[in-house]
Amino acid sequence: MTTGSTPHELRLRWPGDVEFGFDAGAVCLELLTTGGIGRYVEHDSLTSPAALTAWLARSRLDVTAKSTVDDLVVLSRLRTAIWDIAQAQLNDRALPRAAVSALNAVAASPSLVPTLSGGAREWSRPAAAQALSSIARDAVELFGSSARERLRECSADDCQLVFVDLSRPGQRRWCSMDRCGNRAKQRARRR
Repeated sequence: MTTGSTPHELRLRWPGDVEFGFDAGAVCLELLTTGGIGRYVEHDSLTSPAALTAWLARSRLDVTAKSTVDDLVVLSRLRTAIWDIAQAQLNDRALPRAAVSALNAVAASPSLVPTLSGGAREWSRPAAAQALSSIARDAVELFGSSARERLRECSADDCQLVFVDLSRPGQRRWCSMDRCGNRAKQRARRR
């Protein structure tokens, strides 16, 4: 999984909601926050090459790579595959063959090539297709390792954010204490 030494927190805002921090624990799960799947299709935030380019720069990959319309097609297949595999994993179901095939096809493409420059990691001539392959490989690592046992879905009834629980005790319940955890505490106090 593509994780750093410190948490990588995305800043999210659902329509009509407060902004909150969310650490998915893996770049492949960060991709799921962009909508576009099932009932979240109307919330797709990656509908143009420019939007994908901007998202890749904000993601934990931190890559500047120009995107194309063809990349959006691969993105859609990859995001749906990751969602379907995560849902199967969370619900103790067999992994869907079509989703696994789609994931493996994207992972088989050339991925980002890291280089060391001045004590920092950079990407050598990055392309969006390579970034998508790196995300797919991150998903293969997550779903194909013991880390999948730490895959969680937010415990709030109205939130389906998926994350890897990287907490030491492995008892993280909420996507964010700023959002769902705080709302649960407020409801409990009112009762």
